[in-house]
Parts: sequence; structure tokens; C-alpha cells
Amino acid sequence: MGEQGYKKTYSDHCVFVQKFSDNDFIILLLYVDDMLIVGKNTSKIDGLKKELCKSFAMKDLGHVKQILGMRITRLRDEKKIYLSQKKYIERVLERFNMKNAKLVSTPLAGHMKLSKKMCPTVREEKESMAKVPYSSVVGSLMYAMVCTRPDIAHAVGVVSRFLDNPGKEHWEAVKWILRYLRGSSDECLCFGASDPILKGYTDADMAGDLDNRKSTTGYLFTFSGGAISWQSKLQKCVALSTTEAEYIAATEVGKEIIWLKRFFQELGLHQIKYIVYCDSQSAIDLSKNSMYHARTKHIDVRYHWIREEVESESFHVKKIHTSENPAEMLTKVVTRDKFELCKELVGMSSL
Repeated sequence: MGEQGYKKTYSDHCVFVQKFSDNDFIILLLYVDDMLIVGKNTSKIDGLKKELCKSFAMKDLGHVKQILGMRITRLRDEKKIYLSQKKYIERVLERFNMKNAKLVSTPLAGHMKLSKKMCPTVREEKESMAKVPYSSVVGSLMYAMVCTRPDIAHAVGVVSRFLDNPGKEHWEAVKWILRYLRGSSDECLCFGASDPILKGYTDADMAGDLDNRKSTTGYLFTFSGGAISWQSKLQKCVALSTTEAEYIAATEVGKEIIWLKRFFQELGLHQIKYIVYCDSQSAIDLSKNSMYHARTKHIDVRYHWIREEVESESFHVKKIHTSENPAEMLTKVVTRDKFELCKELVGMSSL
């Protein structure tokens, strides 16, 4: 790629970019032996393919339709792109005998308060659960969650905490996720519904974990109307207040937006402001100044990094009402109406 005049991005070494004088460009994405090429000029793309074929045995599959289990649908008239894993999800449901399961409307029920107290303690119970493909199902769910399904991120994160010794209640929760996917297998991420602007959202659930009372960080980024990056995970320390939990979550989302900002700029995409939306005013105030030293001096120094970034205007943190924050579905079980709203805000829809 270097011989062809392409530059490897520092943010992701599997992405190569070449910019031309006429405001044209080609972006090549490489994953093992799979390749995607994006550009405005088809003749230049064809030229690159011919040069690559001189060095490697390659097969040209034409316009992209599928990669890494993800179906890519382009509606040129509407200028929209859809990412779907419907076939993958259907294979998972069939593999684990859940293709005829009863449908549910959310990935996790409100009454499912999972903890390690539900793990089996006697030998008979452990032997019985050893016959259940718990790890295999959770692993299959993780791939869907990572690629196109931010709506199941929180649920998958919860059931993943019990991989070493799952109980019956944990297994019921996993099957509940499969039942939800059966009714929503045709849902996908849609891009092109709004302007190509990067937006970040963050939220935290105070002491949501029943075993160690750690809080859950949830963040999500959208671009051109669709989600491009998301995460739901337990925080590394126990927060002593809601403000502290939200502040830690804001720091995590700050690290992600710095990387995304750098990556976008390497691709030639620039915007005036990079904004992270947070529904905690106290956490926003804490990120902008150090006036609360007496009450926050116990917080790990690494989390105060966000103050320097906000002060240097690397990104901005702004208030958003809880009812409009899509990251909430990444930290806790929400009502059905709020869950549907969150999916709509991150560009999830049926094709």
C-alpha cells in the first residue's frame, strides 16, 4: 500500500488513505483477508484493484453486500446505508433451538436482578448447568452486540459476569436475550438520516451491580444518524456518589472521542466542535473546574484528565435531558417506551 502512495492511519493500522488534488480520495480497510475500498472515482478504485492483483491473488466481489457476517444495504436514492446481522442472528437462534421461542420486547426484564448468589453451590446443580451451552451463547451474543446491536450491550454485559459459574436464573436471562433477538432480528443500523457529525452520549448507573456495588458506565457515539461506537461495562472502582459515577463515565467517553476525533481527521473529516452529552450537571461542572476539591480529592487522578481536555477545548461536555439520552439503555433496564426511543436516537430501525 505504501508503494501505491497510501498512508497508514496512526489511529487504526488497518486503514489506508490516499488523497488526490481534486478533493478526491480512496480509503482502504483491511481485516485479515477481507478488504473494503471506498472512494468517489470508480476508475481510480479499479486502478488500485489492478495494482493489488499484481502482488496478491484476489477475488473482486463487486459492490459490497456483506463483510464479516454483516449485511450492507445501500439505498442510493435515499442516500442511506444499512448494517444488519439478520442471517447471523437467525443461525444463532437455530443453533440453540430458540427459533420458535416466545417473543419479548426488551433484552432484559426488570425483575431479573442477577447476582452471584444465584450461582450453583452443590455438585448436582453444577453438573446440571455444565450441560447448558452458556458460554457459547454469550459468545455468539457478544459478536452481534459488538457489530450492529448496541441495544443488547447492557444485557450481554450483565450475563457475561457469570461465565465461570452460571445458575438457572442466569441461563433464563440469556434465553430472554435470544427471545428478544428473535423478534428484532431484522433491525439494523441506519446511516445517512442526519448530517455527518460525530456526537457522543454518556450515562452511568450508580451501584447497579448487586455483588460489589460498582457502577456501570455506558457511552455511545453516532455519526450521520447511526451508532458507530458504544460500550457498557462495570467501572473499575466503587463510586461513592452519583456525581462520581457520572464523572468517571464522562472520562471514559472522553478518551474514546479523542481517538475518534484523531481518526476522523486522518480520514479528512473535520468539524468545528466535538461534543459529548451528559445528563448530570454536577459531573459537567466537575469536568470544567476543580472547585469541589474537598469532596472529590479521593477520586483517582486519572479520571481528572478530562479537565485538561475540556479546558483545552479538545471536546465539549454539554447537558442533555435524561429523557433524550440514548446511552441510558447501556447502563440499566429501562421501560419499553424509553428503550424504543433510545433505539430510534441511535439509528436503529427495520429495513
